[in-house]
Amino acid sequence: MRKIELKDIRNIAEYEKVREAMRAEIIALKKNRRLEVGPNLSLVFENRQTVLFQVHEMVRTERLVDDRKIQDEIDAYQNLIPGPGELSATLFIEIPGIAEMPHDKAIEAVNHFQGFDAGGIVLVAGPGRAAAVFEAGFSSDEKMAAVQYLKFPIDASMREALGNPGSEVRLHADNGRYRAEVPVGEGTRQELLRDLSETM
Repeated sequence: MRKIELKDIRNIAEYEKVREAMRAEIIALKKNRRLEVGPNLSLVFENRQTVLFQVHEMVRTERLVDDRKIQDEIDAYQNLIPGPGELSATLFIEIPGIAEMPHDKAIEAVNHFQGFDAGGIVLVAGPGRAAAVFEAGFSSDEKMAAVQYLKFPIDASMREALGNPGSEVRLHADNGRYRAEVPVGEGTRQELLRDLSETM
């Protein structure tokens, strides 16, 4: 999948003209790329289109016009674009009301979600299993960030299962305290196969 270059980023004035159309496209695209994994986790599979939109939004929000600063934003999100033989995703940890909790209760709530980065998020496709590889620097013994970036290494058997309607495909989350599983529907499977074909 082709990486994002500086020339791909519209200036702020140009982006404003097309923003609503791009936003509508991304909302439609993400319908088949988002999975709710129990009540507190959601996962969005990323591709070049979703990342390009995110970079544009950051440039717009921060009112960036300097090429070096825009390149910094590109570099910050570039790793979300999947490479050969892998799928990329953003994991969101959603804790309702955490901002209003007392400090000790908030820490306790966050700690409930620690440990997923030790093989706790798994994509199962037919006989194959891929444990998510978490990007480093987003969790510690004291705290786990509410947004995590993941990669799933996909082998030939898993790819074949994704394209076989008779094969079971599901996403499993288990850190010993939080357990949830969700089937991966046909629309999502087609999106994932498209990602894999574009990274060959």
